Amino acid sequence: MSNVKIKVISRNPEDYLRSTKRDIHKLPRNYDPSLHPLEAPREYVRALNAVKLERVFAKPFIGSLDGHRDGVSSMAKHPDKLAVLASGAFDGEIRLWDLAQRKCSRNFVAHEGWVRAICFTPSGETFTSVGDDKTIKTWKSQTQSPEDEEPVNTLLSMSVVSGITHHRNKPIFATCGEHCQLWENTRNEPIKVFKWGVDSLHHVAFNQVEYNLLASCASDRSIILYDCRESGPLRKVVMELRSNALSWNPMEAFIFTVANEDYNLYTFDVRKLNQPINIHMDHTSAVIDVDYSPTGREFVAGSYDKTVRIFESLKGHSRDVYHTKRMQRLTCVKWSLDNKYILTGSDEMNIRMWKARASEKLGVLKPRERTALNYADALKEKFANHPQIKRIARHRHVPKHIMNAQKELKTIREKSKKKEANRRAHSKPGTVPHVPERKKHIVKEDQ
Repeated sequence: MSNVKIKVISRNPEDYLRSTKRDIHKLPRNYDPSLHPLEAPREYVRALNAVKLERVFAKPFIGSLDGHRDGVSSMAKHPDKLAVLASGAFDGEIRLWDLAQRKCSRNFVAHEGWVRAICFTPSGETFTSVGDDKTIKTWKSQTQSPEDEEPVNTLLSMSVVSGITHHRNKPIFATCGEHCQLWENTRNEPIKVFKWGVDSLHHVAFNQVEYNLLASCASDRSIILYDCRESGPLRKVVMELRSNALSWNPMEAFIFTVANEDYNLYTFDVRKLNQPINIHMDHTSAVIDVDYSPTGREFVAGSYDKTVRIFESLKGHSRDVYHTKRMQRLTCVKWSLDNKYILTGSDEMNIRMWKARASEKLGVLKPRERTALNYADALKEKFANHPQIKRIARHRHVPKHIMNAQKELKTIREKSKKKEANRRAHSKPGTVPHVPERKKHIVKEDQ
């Protein structure tokens, strides 16, 4: 009996048994490529269906938070809690929102006039607001009783404060107005004042990686870099038009993006400020605010053309555009810290919630659903350069005023290029130098 060989058929029950009665029947498959000569055409059809379904299910708008009695001027994200958002309005009111329930948890009048900016402390226990009444007020983010609505601390400034940002670790925050000022929570006067001969600053932001580095946007069309360990500003770059807002890349310490009045966004490297590393076009009016996603690969921008656009940081054109009939000029935008949602505030008193990816399914995904979605994404990436698939993936419906403005801007650019080409063709060689697009918008750089 020792020489007897027995062949046994071994099958894994997971390969052919259903986990539930409602589950689909599993079929045995042979993945040998020689048995599938039409694999590429079949995958192309699947990719085409996937990109069509993506556009069919692209419904980015989730809901709106209404309650403000004036336009929304600023917003701030809680550093630890995804469901907490603070917003300020043009009438001086501040509201704290519970995003999960889409309800206002607190509201109070904080300033006389415009709430210019809000920022949370790193612990999230307090937040600070600045307004047109020249005060810097610190509030508790959670209060036990409605009567406890008095500020924890109030600082008086000599001039109007138009922006505020908090250090990542230390109890230090920076404000901007006539000058950039550094404050400590325990002192009533600024510990440092940075001056560089400008009329006023309207936006300031701390770097989230290199904690001591901060940048501001000035009224003389300049972007100024500071180091809170130094006694004066570091560098300055002057652009053709004014920059309205600035956002640092949370993953790359030396990259930041500015929203400009010339309808574009510019991504700079602090190590080489003489030209931007990328120009992001598509908006048809002044870009008001910009905010990076927590991954640093994308950012969202809001504009006076009543649209929200999402850009990939390495590409010059937006991958998506969001708009509604009722949404008016954008004043502030934020990207949630879980990389799933976008929050926008506009001057018609509403805060809107959007999905960061328009066709993404919200809620829990079953393993088979997740596998199918990953397969569809891989197919779309594989056939992304095919003309038919590229056309469907790129197409977006935009309002008529955006379409007309885009046509007008395209005509203006073509005319200027043609005029420059004619001047170069009918001039002596070298008299009309060719200036790259990235250098056209920079006036000068100072150190």
